[in-house]
Amino acid sequence: MLDILSTALTKYPLITAFVVVGIIMWASYKVARLTNNRIHGSAIAIVCGLVLAYIGGTVTGEKHGISDVPLFAGIGLMGGSMLRDFAIVSTAFGVKMEELKKAGLPGALALVISMVLSTIIGALTAYAFGYTSPVDMATIGGGAATFIVGPVTGTALGASSEVIALSVAAGVVKSISVMILTPFLAKTAGLDNPAAAAVYGGLMGTTSGTAAGLAATDPRLVPYGAMTATFYTGFGCLVVPSLGYMVISALFG
Repeated sequence: MLDILSTALTKYPLITAFVVVGIIMWASYKVARLTNNRIHGSAIAIVCGLVLAYIGGTVTGEKHGISDVPLFAGIGLMGGSMLRDFAIVSTAFGVKMEELKKAGLPGALALVISMVLSTIIGALTAYAFGYTSPVDMATIGGGAATFIVGPVTGTALGASSEVIALSVAAGVVKSISVMILTPFLAKTAGLDNPAAAAVYGGLMGTTSGTAAGLAATDPRLVPYGAMTATFYTGFGCLVVPSLGYMVISALFG
């Protein structure tokens, strides 16, 4: 019986991936209820994913985490760029444009200012730890913006896999921090309306972190924060490998 089940799960890896992720999400949200949803279920699920990725990579000696285990190979596809981008874009369908427009200039300025600050902080941190190459600094600076901008920048500039991994780590830390801290800071930050959520998404930039944090605060705010956070990611992928790298190269090259 176990052999039949194992064969079926291995033969249909994407279905297996959905089942596994569904179980993790269900369990994570159950645990989140014990914290009165102060720690969002998405944050707990991401931590579980990171632990499983570490275990999978350690056990197999490979570099793709849990997807290196044949039974869970479908997670590599499910977590790939195609479905990731589809999930990000789908958040836009919950937005009312008249509410989004209320963010206006503050939202645009928040996006630009946050991108500049994140890249500067990431680049200077990289420099402080001995990564003094403009390519490395730009890649890790992009990672400080989001864990998508970092790899895109590193790939475009030819950074090493080690540096790209560091950029992803920086972005993941930021994402989880935003997930956990947003509900605690929501009242102070005035996160009680769509316009504020849109500005907040532009400031934080991490789509997953912003969406999960706002979901724990008020689910109705999620589409607005996620929309500007998605713009932030696209903006970062455009400017960090180009303008950001040129500025860093001029200063530190």
